[in-house]
Amino acid sequence: MQYISTKLTKCMDISSPIVVAPMAFASTASLISAVTSAGAFGFFGAGFDTSEQLVNTLRAIRRDLNVPPDAPLPVGVGFISWILKLTEGSDDPRLVRVLEVLPKAIWFAFGDDLGDYIAQVRVYDGKRNFKTLIYVIVNSIEEALRATNEWKVDALVVQGIEAGGHGGAKVPPLLQLLSAVIAAVPEDGPLILAAGGIATGAQIASLLTLGASGVVLGTRFLFTHESAYSSVRKDILVKAGLNATARGLMFDEVGRTMGWPDGIDGRAIANGIWRDHDEGLGHDERLRRFDESSARGESERLVIWAGVGVGLTDKIQSAEEVVRELHQDALQALQRTSTLLV
Repeated sequence: MQYISTKLTKCMDISSPIVVAPMAFASTASLISAVTSAGAFGFFGAGFDTSEQLVNTLRAIRRDLNVPPDAPLPVGVGFISWILKLTEGSDDPRLVRVLEVLPKAIWFAFGDDLGDYIAQVRVYDGKRNFKTLIYVIVNSIEEALRATNEWKVDALVVQGIEAGGHGGAKVPPLLQLLSAVIAAVPEDGPLILAAGGIATGAQIASLLTLGASGVVLGTRFLFTHESAYSSVRKDILVKAGLNATARGLMFDEVGRTMGWPDGIDGRAIANGIWRDHDEGLGHDERLRRFDESSARGESERLVIWAGVGVGLTDKIQSAEEVVRELHQDALQALQRTSTLLV
């Protein structure tokens, strides 16, 4: 496979400028191992997992990749800041336990104290001969500049409104936000990655030519054998069209996953959960319908996080196949672009 060389691929020592987003309730050890073996970089979504669960997952990945016990692990772990804060007061130091296993990168998102957690990682690394790379999601120029100048992060994940799962409720589309961040951040600043609605190799090529060092995909990797989504959820994704998603907090409200900072909501498949909200039903009635639907095993009110690119994929593949297909399609698109120059 011919490499695509960018700042990201050089920094992360990977052959493809593709990063798999940390997806709580969808990430698995086998998914992260597969994308790593295929030449991409994967983040495991910590979600609500305990430190023991996270360490066991990372150990499984280490075994899959045949990485020696004391060597850095070429994968990342993604933490949601407000969930991390919930567990801080417990006897389960999740962040420290993960750092002990030597993941190459840590991803932080969605909280008012990202800087505090970044500082914790830097202090921990200062006591050993290892530097953990820090990724953060940014939804505005202001956030990008703060992460660059104050927190000194290693990578900015510029997330547009198209993204599935959680993000800024009122952020611009990816192309506009990415262009603005690239213009605002110094050229010698953090890596800049594009995220939101990306599903094809041609889209990856276009974002690289726009100036991104790499891309982050989440939804595309839900369409894999290795993702933790059930066969029912995957079947719904396969059948989804281009207008299949909606944004809002209604999915978290019925799923009892509230706690997101102001201005953050989620994008998921627009099903009965969305219609109940759209029809103006009260909170208690929506909860009742959701719980009864779940008890009956119905698929009409499943929470299925997905971005706007969901309608561009119509089959389930192995994660390795997805990486290689995206890489090859991006390579071909870049080669076609070169023919425009005379």
